[in-house]
Amino acid sequence: EPSLDYVVTKIPRWDLSKFERVSREIGSAMKSVGEVMAIGRTFEESMQKALRMVEPSIAGFDAVEGFGDYADASDEELVAALEVATDTRVFAVAAALERGMTVEQVHQHTKIDRWFLWKLQRVVDMRALLRGSSLNDLAPSTMLVAKKSGFSDRQIAALLTPAVKEMDVRAARLRAGVRPVAKQIDTMAAEFPAATNYLYMTY
Repeated sequence: EPSLDYVVTKIPRWDLSKFERVSREIGSAMKSVGEVMAIGRTFEESMQKALRMVEPSIAGFDAVEGFGDYADASDEELVAALEVATDTRVFAVAAALERGMTVEQVHQHTKIDRWFLWKLQRVVDMRALLRGSSLNDLAPSTMLVAKKSGFSDRQIAALLTPAVKEMDVRAARLRAGVRPVAKQIDTMAAEFPAATNYLYMTY
C-alpha cells in the first residue's frame, strides 16, 4: 500500500457578495463558483494553504477583516455565526478559538468534528506563541513547527513583536536551514509505476 503522508483540503470558492438579495447561508443548493485544493503534510498546513488560495487577501486561519468581521463581534453575534453554516463561518471559528472558546464549546455550536477543531486549535496556539516572540529570539525548531502548521513568512512577520518584513523572516528561516522540499504523490496508488509528476511543496 502507498504511504498516505499528505493531506488534501478542498474549499469552495464563494462570490456571494457580488449578488444582491442572496442568502449567505449554505445548504444543499449549489452556490459555489469553483473550489481550491491544497496539499500538505498536515491538516493545519493544507487548511491554511487552501484559505490563502481562496482569497489572496487572507493570510491564513484567522478572523479576517472583511470576512464577517468576527473579531469585533459580540459573544452573542459570534455564537449565532457559529450555529449557522455560511461562507464565512470558518473565520467565526477562528475568532471563537482566538477568544478562548474551548473546542467542546465550538463543537456544540457548529457540530464540526472535534478532530478538525483540535487541529485548528493548534494553529491558534502557534499564533499565540509567535505573537510573543521576536525574530531574533525565534528558535529554528519553532520556525519549523510554524511552517509545518502552514504559516507563511508574511503571517509570521505580522505576528512577531516587533513586526518585521516578510523578507526578513525568509532570510532568518533560510539561515536556520528551514527550507521547503518538493514531495511527489503516487497517483497510481502503487499499482503501476507513476508516470506523472504530481508534486507539492511542504516542510
